[in-house]
Amino acid sequence: MNLTSPADTLVCDTAKIALWRSDPAYDYNRELITPELNLFEWISKQFGEFLRKIFGSRFAEEYSGLILICIAIILLLLIIWFVYKKRPELFMRSPKNALPYTVGEDTIYGVDFPGGIAEALSRQDYREAVRLLYLQTLKQLSDAGRIDWQLYKTPTQYLNEVRLPAFRQLTNHFLRVRYGNFEATEELFRTMQALQEEIGKGGIS
Repeated sequence: MNLTSPADTLVCDTAKIALWRSDPAYDYNRELITPELNLFEWISKQFGEFLRKIFGSRFAEEYSGLILICIAIILLLLIIWFVYKKRPELFMRSPKNALPYTVGEDTIYGVDFPGGIAEALSRQDYREAVRLLYLQTLKQLSDAGRIDWQLYKTPTQYLNEVRLPAFRQLTNHFLRVRYGNFEATEELFRTMQALQEEIGKGGIS
């Protein structure tokens, strides 16, 4: 007697499967999806656990958020302070009428000012003599602690540090010669020399 297996009567109902898949109750794959990491929430949770161990759960629940915000503000201020120490020019607002001049190429260190001025006068190069006289004045002010000399600073910025009428006049003469195409004469140089002496009486050692 030949035995035959019954016919396979199972039929896949694709319509029902699609309906189940669209039902959130049967969306089992969501359990396998890794939630997005929220760094702030993780830090807050870890910090709260730390405070809970030290001060207790009540203190942690009431003050952990406030303390965390204070710490974040302190860190931000430290970062700003660090950037300010490294790049103070980023925090300085240039005056509206400030001239685009920097003394980056005109260093005040390692220069023989008396010799350079004497040589310029011997050539009757009063423009160079005026330039060296002004830089010499900046060197004297820097040595006396009256200004914080930096490569990027403008003469206008030094005026904000040294509020002496004589220094303002000296700076104005220098800027006129440097940028205003004013003629540098021996008379002008002697006037600036007298202003330099007056500035020295005002506090330059």
